[in-house]
Parts: sequence; C-alpha cells; structure tokens
Amino acid sequence: MKKSTYFSIPLIVLLSVIFFAIVQCTSETRYSESVEQKIKKVENSLAEWYQTQAKERWTLAERMKLFHVNGLCIAVIHDHTMEWVRGYGLADTSEKRPVTGKTLFQAASVSKSFNAIGVLKLVQDKKLDLSRDINDYLITWKFPYDSVSHNKLITTAALLSHTAGLTIHGFPGYAAGDTIPTLTQILDGRRPANTEAIRSMTVPGAKVIYSGGGVTISQMIIMDITRMPYDEYMQKNVLDPLGMKSSSFTQPPDKSKGSLLATGYKGDGKEVKGKYHIYPEQAAAGLWTNPADLCKYIIGTQLSYNGESSKVLTPEMTKLRLTPVLEDAALGVFIWKKGDLKYFSHNGGNEGFTCQYIGCLDNGEGVVIMTNSDNGAILEEIVNSVATVYGWKDYYQPVIKNVVEVSESVIEKYVGKYEAEGVKVNFKMSGKELFADPGNDQLWKVNFTSDSDFFLKEYRADFRFQTDAHGKVKGFTANGMPVKKVE
Repeated sequence: MKKSTYFSIPLIVLLSVIFFAIVQCTSETRYSESVEQKIKKVENSLAEWYQTQAKERWTLAERMKLFHVNGLCIAVIHDHTMEWVRGYGLADTSEKRPVTGKTLFQAASVSKSFNAIGVLKLVQDKKLDLSRDINDYLITWKFPYDSVSHNKLITTAALLSHTAGLTIHGFPGYAAGDTIPTLTQILDGRRPANTEAIRSMTVPGAKVIYSGGGVTISQMIIMDITRMPYDEYMQKNVLDPLGMKSSSFTQPPDKSKGSLLATGYKGDGKEVKGKYHIYPEQAAAGLWTNPADLCKYIIGTQLSYNGESSKVLTPEMTKLRLTPVLEDAALGVFIWKKGDLKYFSHNGGNEGFTCQYIGCLDNGEGVVIMTNSDNGAILEEIVNSVATVYGWKDYYQPVIKNVVEVSESVIEKYVGKYEAEGVKVNFKMSGKELFADPGNDQLWKVNFTSDSDFFLKEYRADFRFQTDAHGKVKGFTANGMPVKKVE
C-alpha cells in the first residue's frame, strides 16, 4: 500500500502537468508584456452567469477538463483591433494536432450572420426587396403556403429575423458515408434529407420562432437570383471583401484545408464519426472559419455602423441589418443591451462544435470563442472573464442563486418528455437528482431554488415547472415561454 501510494502522488502531479501543458497556448505568437498579462488574467478568471458563493472563479484549464473540451480558440477585440488570438488544447486528439490561431472550426449558426450580409448585398444592388413575397424570387422551388399562414405572405426579412413562423429549429448534418440530399429535398423533407419539410408553424410576423429552416429558404433565394453556387457567391461577395481569406462555405470543405480543420467531439469528449458532419444547409450552418477571421467581420460591422466602412454593405444597410424586427431579433443577428451599451451577437452549435461572437456597437470591444466540443457551457464563462479583464461596463453581473433541496417524491413528478416549437427536452433522474437531457449527449443538472423554480447553469433562463389544479405536471416555462409535457 505504501509503495502504491508513493507512486500515485507523482503520477497525479505528472498527469496534471501534462494536461496543463496541452491546454496552454499552442500558438507561437507572443504579444507585448501588457497584453500577455491580460491573456493570463483571462485564462484565470472564468465565471458562470450565476453565483452561489462570492467571487467563484476557475482557470481555463480546469473548465476545459471539466467540460471535456479538447480544443478551443479565443480572439479578443480592443479599440477596433484584434488585440490577441490564442489556441488551446488539441484540434485532433488522435493526431495530437494542437489548436492554433489558424485552426478552422465549424461556425454553425454563426453562418446566419454572414448569410444576412449576402442577402442584403442583393438588396443593396436592387436585386431583392426585403418586404416582398419570397415566392417572387424563388424559381427552383416555391414555398407551399397553407391555411396556417392565414393568407399572410412571408418576406425575406422575416426569414432572416426568425419571424416567418416556420419549422425546423436546426439541422443535425450528415455523417461520413451518408447520402447528401439536394436543397429542394431538404426544403420538402424528402429522403435522404434527415429533417422534416420546412413549413408554416404559425402566422408570419406574430413572434420570433428560431428557424434554421427559414434561413435555408433564403439560401435558395440567393442561388435563384444570382444563378451561382451558394459558396461561390458568398466567397466573392462577402468573405473575400471582408478579408476572411481562410473562411469558406464549401461543403464538404476543400481537402487542401485538411491539416487546418478541427475534429468535432461529443459532450463526453468522444470523436464525431468521420471527424465532422457535412451541412448542405450552408446558409444556416455551413461556414468553416476561425476567430481571427470572425474578428474581421466584427470590426467591419462596428466601423460600418459608425459610418467608417463600406467593404460589403453601406453604413445605412448595416444599420438596417442591426435593427431588431421583433424583440431582439435583427437580420441574421441578435441585438441586446448591457447597461447603456448595445451589443450584436450570435452563437452556434453543430455536431461536435460550439462557438460565439459578441461585438459592441458603442465602442470597439468584442470577443470570439470557437470550440471543437458539443459542450458550450464554457463559452459564456470565457466571455465573462474577457468582460471582467477588459472592463466592459455593466457586462458581467452574476445572478445570486440559493439552491435548495427538493424531496425525491416531488422530483419524480417532473420526469418526462417536454416539447415546444419543435424543441424537445427530456427530464430524467439519476440517483436522487433531476437532469435535463437536451439530446446532445449531455445531461444538465437541474438546480432547484424552490419546489418548482429551477435553473440550468448551461442555459441562462428562469425556469418554473407548471402544475394543474390537481397537482399534475403540465409543463414548464422558460423565461415565460410555455413548454408542454407530452409524455
């Protein structure tokens, strides 16, 4: 026993050192001493959106290990300049290939921000009117209106702002060896498409219903108007003018980029089959890029918004893109405020990848984080760290939560399947605790603040289970939105 104990201590230390070395910067770029000090502070100041005790902080290495994040890359914008970019961990674990500032990740739904620029370029060139019926521009395929839309027409602006009332929240992509469907097969939900037809769910313009399906229709509009492959149009008219030379919408990605492509990993750290999925739904999820290139987009947007740049869109068109249509949903981007400052942002999640970008419209600050992991819980923690280190006014203001114990008999009532607007989540018990299963190989612990109120650390919202007059659970609310129990 003594011999075993003696050797176990150095082994644990050695493994910790090895992991720390892997997680540490693998990029060769070194910055000024003052910038390196900021980077070090960012790496050691991760914090959640809530706090159960004062000033709880973690290191980047600790959180990557906890969340099974094999690799990630961070880029920080300060005063309209990318101040630093740095890779951490591994782009591919089997190849022991490190993440660098040049590593390419799937941008997932961040693709929608660029798609909106591509559409607005057509508006700017007077080839498209955002307020007209989408069928005026669709040639290859027409949207089949039915009674659900109440004879109200769907516009391109509605597609971009998720106000068209359409189905299909997101797409799972296609694994290696799968037959890839055509765009019309995807729109109609015909095999080999792995999602249902994109159709009306409610009256257009009534509310924001996030729809990757609607954005995919806008992909067809671009192709029908320009008579160009989508990736070629976007490269020539959006990515190249922004200086994003490493980025591409080509699906699958060009083989010449193989050594730069990150491999995707599940929430438990296991490799995605074939290393990554293919997304023919390019407008909604098809962009491959890196944080450095995304910084060019953010800075370009900030300068255009301030009337100082017109690389793709004029300042007037940029302001239109950043004007909410309903609630916080603008055209391909979400707008929100922290204190007196206004931000534009989008996040994304493909199979094995998560990412997020944030840019401030009132100053030149911003951040981009891209990971090759399904577990996106680390993203907001890194943003909070950057906001703290760089002094973003009123940005990181954690909510104080007091967690309480709930009896097992009460918890058991909440077990079941819930659904709303195409989004499904299962609640299941493990031991004496309740977990939410969002269907991405992860389990999110339910933290109760009362017998019915709860929060999930991975998803910032106020949740409450709902019961009827007889005490039967009928669903829950998420920031007031009802989610029905279906089983």
